[in-house]
Amino acid sequence: MLFTDYLYENSKEIWDKYLEHPFLKEIGEGTLDKEKFRKYLIQDYLYLIEYAKVYAMACVKSRNLKELKMFNEGIAGSIENETANHIMYLRDDFGENIDEIEYKYKLNLTNESYTSYMKSISLTGTVEDIVAGVLPCTWSYGYIGLKLKEKYKDKLEGNFYKSWIETYAGDEYSKCTNEWIDFTNEICNDLSDERKEQLKDIFVRASMYELEFWNMAYRGE
Repeated sequence: MLFTDYLYENSKEIWDKYLEHPFLKEIGEGTLDKEKFRKYLIQDYLYLIEYAKVYAMACVKSRNLKELKMFNEGIAGSIENETANHIMYLRDDFGENIDEIEYKYKLNLTNESYTSYMKSISLTGTVEDIVAGVLPCTWSYGYIGLKLKEKYKDKLEGNFYKSWIETYAGDEYSKCTNEWIDFTNEICNDLSDERKEQLKDIFVRASMYELEFWNMAYRGE
């Protein structure tokens, strides 16, 4: 069994809850309250800034050029590629000044707890620990995007959230996700069962934080 299959099997119950979450179901149906979406985008934009810092610490801990390149791409993917869709919605649909967002708004408690957890791992853990902590975000968004597009593919025209769904269901994001899955399997291939169990615990906890992020978003915090 691939290591990522092991991670998924041990977090499947959590991931199944993503697909049944009212925030995501209402995105697929196009019925989600836009104010909730605005607040979610702001918090996720702030999250991605902190997320990039985790990759930055991983760059410092990289043991070879391949790892350094991978984590450097993680930084760029977080604060350049992924935020592009956030910026489009926040600027064009909600009239936000993008240059002011990180000064105008603050991380809420859920967001701060999640990002603090990942940053603590980046400071005290190994490269493998860091990957186990960041992978649920990257992987689950691709998973969610593909599932939403598959389920609502005939109802996306006129859906305000079509661009969000297609971003995470798109070929570019899927390629990125698969690269991180392959990278995880490569660096975790020869680990002991005890070490794999430790990394699984990090992955599951981060997956739980992802679920809490959706709960926070639906509450409109």
